[in-house]
Amino acid sequence: MNEEEKAYIHWLCQAAGTGNRKFLRSLELFGTPKDIYQLTVSGRLAEKLSERFVKKAAQMEEFSRSYDVESGYERMLRRGIRLITEKEEGFPERLLRIPDKPYALYYAGSLQPEQGKAVALVGARDCTEYGRYMAAQFGTALAKAGVQVISGLARGVDSIGQKNALQAGGYSMGVLGCGVDICYPAENRDLYETLLERGGICSEYPPGVQPRGILFPPRNRIISGLSDAVLVVEARVKSGTLITVDMALEQGREVYALPGRSVDPLSSGCNRLIRQGAGLVSSPEELLEGLLGSCPKSLGIQTKLVFPEGIQGELLSVLDCCPLPVQQLQYKYEEKYKKSIAIPLLFKELLELCAGGYAGQAGGGYFFRSLKLDGENRI
Repeated sequence: MNEEEKAYIHWLCQAAGTGNRKFLRSLELFGTPKDIYQLTVSGRLAEKLSERFVKKAAQMEEFSRSYDVESGYERMLRRGIRLITEKEEGFPERLLRIPDKPYALYYAGSLQPEQGKAVALVGARDCTEYGRYMAAQFGTALAKAGVQVISGLARGVDSIGQKNALQAGGYSMGVLGCGVDICYPAENRDLYETLLERGGICSEYPPGVQPRGILFPPRNRIISGLSDAVLVVEARVKSGTLITVDMALEQGREVYALPGRSVDPLSSGCNRLIRQGAGLVSSPEELLEGLLGSCPKSLGIQTKLVFPEGIQGELLSVLDCCPLPVQQLQYKYEEKYKKSIAIPLLFKELLELCAGGYAGQAGGGYFFRSLKLDGENRI
């Protein structure tokens, strides 16, 4: 496919508007995108469409009056954004096999390599420290085993898994519910820039399309479609993450879930998935066994946490990922180390741990932060 044809495809994706894959497919009856463009600018497209699409034809005509096909496409290319269609070599083969493949795919950075396995690592935006820690561990292990990490660049589990995969030298693809020229959420700008340099970002929506709630469920089918399996780290019973799971099942992908405590709302979705037949994985090694048939003997993953020395190190060893009240921490500390600690001293040391990023405070309790691994800030 030459660049002129792709320029008209780019025009068509913009003129038809977002969320119109079926409409775009139906337009193929009238010839190539260039043929459709000529019908549009001549005002004859409405004659070819059914009555329910007359308004859409009028919108396309209005858009095309002020749009120059060649310069519009060149502007996109100058910004480092590319477009690829299913008819071209290099279009992700996994997407060719899903029922509702995108009409075209926009991308920046590099496209997903065809060789090797890929896992969609997804979960709650407002994840717990347990979820943060496990997302980091899975992202790192998958990357070190040569498995690609696919996700949606969302806050929480998604971005933590992707960041750690990239830091471990792996490949990650971020699938957006907006144009690839828009970093959403804005707080993930550093991850967005790193993906452009060492991974990729893609979307079925043209550049300039702003994020809207209605656009995210359809993009989830691309996240699962680019993957061989989906791993859910944390999710509520009703969450957007489970939309990805539903689409993965429709596409014939394997689904795995990380179990959690029955009293944790963010583990309720995962626990239910396991009851419904999802694969239970409690460690990266278990996931790799199921995905690859075996786990590489040495992934070089450092799971030992780096503690300060003295009382602070001892306190960290009794902290949990879930917030614990001071009285319970005092009891656990004295039971483990067989020595007493006064509440004022306990408060002082906990506050210093919080200031250093080792611990956090929530709801009157203190918890262990999973930020410092291997002596560095990994997340």
